[in-house]
Amino acid sequence: MTGIIIRNQTDADLAAVLTLVTAAYRGLPHASGTEPFIMDALWTSGGAVVALVAEDGTGLVGQGAFSVAHIFGKGTGWHVLGPLAVRPDRQRRGVGSALIRAGFDRLRAKGSAGCIVAGDPAYYQRFGFRRVPDLHVPGIPDPYVMALPFDDTLPSGAVDFHEAFAATEPVSN
Repeated sequence: MTGIIIRNQTDADLAAVLTLVTAAYRGLPHASGTEPFIMDALWTSGGAVVALVAEDGTGLVGQGAFSVAHIFGKGTGWHVLGPLAVRPDRQRRGVGSALIRAGFDRLRAKGSAGCIVAGDPAYYQRFGFRRVPDLHVPGIPDPYVMALPFDDTLPSGAVDFHEAFAATEPVSN
């Protein structure tokens, strides 16, 4: 993956990020259609603790956001990965991987205990995510809920994502 720069998202990126997220999730069987609304709500509410974009000479080619995970059980200092989106013509070229790894670096620097994701195990296990038996996200089948601890501590209990994940319409202008 050459010619890609990973940087922090800025206010000026929001419109392009929302367009990118819409394009990346369009037509996917697991997509709800609310992914751009979630990203919009995360950004405008300040819920994205880490928000990154990947760009090349053509503009933005990817974005990744991380927000605080509230765990009702055992685990504090955890974060949620998502949305993660890569422009369709740049998928399967390492952009998403670079965004995830850069996000992990920033989370570790902030003292995060680890990261939780609800997604395709075949994709996310390559980053070290694994199924934790006592970790659940209401409404999401357990096999898709995985955690990556940054130390030896595993979370357990019900996970509540940021309220932005309930967004069903745009919040920014």
